[in-house]
Amino acid sequence: MLGWTLIFLIVALIAGVFGFTGIAGAAAGIAKIIFFLFIVLLVISLLINAFKGKGPRL
Repeated sequence: MLGWTLIFLIVALIAGVFGFTGIAGAAAGIAKIIFFLFIVLLVISLLINAFKGKGPRL
């Protein structure tokens, strides 16, 4: 999921350089949504593992 965020961020930057403001704005918005979704899922995963009593796998 974080990979998709980076892809949309790169698309937004390239589109912004070439002046496609509509595409750049849309790609940046999608990248922001996916990034925050990734953060939320990360926090949920950490909380679930904390309540199960499992530590991080090293």
